[in-house]
Amino acid sequence: MWIKICGNASLEDAQLAVNAGANAVGFVFAESPRRVTRTEVSAITPHLPKTIEKYGVFVEPSFDEIVETVIECGLTGVQLHTTSDPTMVERLRERFGIVPARRRLGILRVMHYGDDFEQKLRELDLDQAVDALLIDSRTAKAVGGTGVAFNWRAAQASFLRSAPHWRLILAGGLNPDNVAEALYRLQPWGVDVASGVEASPGRKDPEKVKAFVERVRKVAAEIEAAKQPA
Repeated sequence: MWIKICGNASLEDAQLAVNAGANAVGFVFAESPRRVTRTEVSAITPHLPKTIEKYGVFVEPSFDEIVETVIECGLTGVQLHTTSDPTMVERLRERFGIVPARRRLGILRVMHYGDDFEQKLRELDLDQAVDALLIDSRTAKAVGGTGVAFNWRAAQASFLRSAPHWRLILAGGLNPDNVAEALYRLQPWGVDVASGVEASPGRKDPEKVKAFVERVRKVAAEIEAAKQPA
């Protein structure tokens, strides 16, 4: 199962995610207690393994802003919370698909869970340029990083029906104590956590990061084993 530890604000915290066995780290370039600058991130990423995916998190970015940030910070992926440009994903594919030295730019599109979840999925069904959908909660004040979980019980049937067609990444309110329940219910392709493994906003807790990754790996293995024929 794919694991991203998001909201990193220091090399030390990013390395915690690497050492714990996460697949990806995230850096928030939008308004947030975990917001970082290009200068800060460009000083972190060269010290991380090439195998770790490095995502930038954006809210209503311009195309040029994303391109410049990806290049300057050495990012391998972008997470788009919202964009008023309907051609953004296609343009990013065109821009980075012509650079032979770079691997494919990962593109995650964020969707907030609600009663219209499956309808939104159907509307996106032809968008093959997106690598995965990150399903998050939303509050009146924040589009992500809320630390609030949506209703996993209500979402269970929709998640399981959608799994064969989409890579769904579960986010919102996850922590080491509740992630097992979330995974057993929803069986997503991946998980994303930020505040749930923090000691304080923008500062990771080493024990929580380690415990989170270990529990995800354990439950993912159990789910996979249960799918195998007896």
